[in-house]
Amino acid sequence: MPAGHTLRYSASLATPNRWFVLRESTCCHIVSLGSSAGFKRDRGILMKAIHLHAIVLLAGISLASSGNATDITPLASDAKTVETQSGWEFTVAPYFWAAGISGDVRQFGLPEVGIDADFGDIFDNLDFAFMATAEARYDRYSIVGDMIYVKLGADAHTPRGIFADSVGVTSETFAGLLGVGYAVLEDQNGHLDVFGGMKVWSVETDISFNGGLLAGVERDDSATWVDAVVGLRGNYFFTQEIYLTGWGLVGGGGADLDWDVGLGLGYKFNDTISAVAGYRALGVDYENDGFVFDVVQQGPIIGVSFHF
Repeated sequence: MPAGHTLRYSASLATPNRWFVLRESTCCHIVSLGSSAGFKRDRGILMKAIHLHAIVLLAGISLASSGNATDITPLASDAKTVETQSGWEFTVAPYFWAAGISGDVRQFGLPEVGIDADFGDIFDNLDFAFMATAEARYDRYSIVGDMIYVKLGADAHTPRGIFADSVGVTSETFAGLLGVGYAVLEDQNGHLDVFGGMKVWSVETDISFNGGLLAGVERDDSATWVDAVVGLRGNYFFTQEIYLTGWGLVGGGGADLDWDVGLGLGYKFNDTISAVAGYRALGVDYENDGFVFDVVQQGPIIGVSFHF
């Protein structure tokens, strides 16, 4: 039967032959019921025929509905990580940051010394480093943690070289960030979060003077403080595999100024693993009781993300 037509049935009984006429909108079928004795049997055959027409009609409607549902499904890249049955999404990303360090450090009773170590010298200066970030997301909400531990040595100098011919500085730095975010913009290609959190700093420096007035003097000192930071975090998928990620945070508290910015380009291999490479710069200006740690660390960053 052509699509769009409906069935109209009518029945008539005629004696003595008892003809039953089954009509459609486009054709008709005439079924002989025979004698009165065979009426019940033939009526069963007729009902089976009607049921068959109904089944075919319902099957056609079901197939048409299924086809329409497929047509209206939006086709968009999936920018989200693998979602668990609870609705939470988790990401853990160890990374390596080849950061140089520049700025000024000082300890109580000693002159301020300047550090300037380019990230190209990182393998000569670095003693040990561990860096990782983790995120848990639920709908528009996120919990983010980031940890940096770096121990490095660098050459430094005193102002105009009066107090020493050369200065050696060993810096051991821990910075741990924990905060929450909320996606103010979100779609199937990415999200932009407002973010607020607390960052704990623990810094220890060892300064040794060589030559000059302070030749042979060596001293170490440390400080621990907490800063509040706010900012933006987000990512955007250009395709199903290639995405841009970045953040910008600023704050203070124990320090006069605490800031952190980064931008990276990532590639999603599958729903579980992706990689990112980019550039990060971080600065802090802390001074208290003669201890000064006013430095900027910056350099290329590369990492691997695991989603589950």
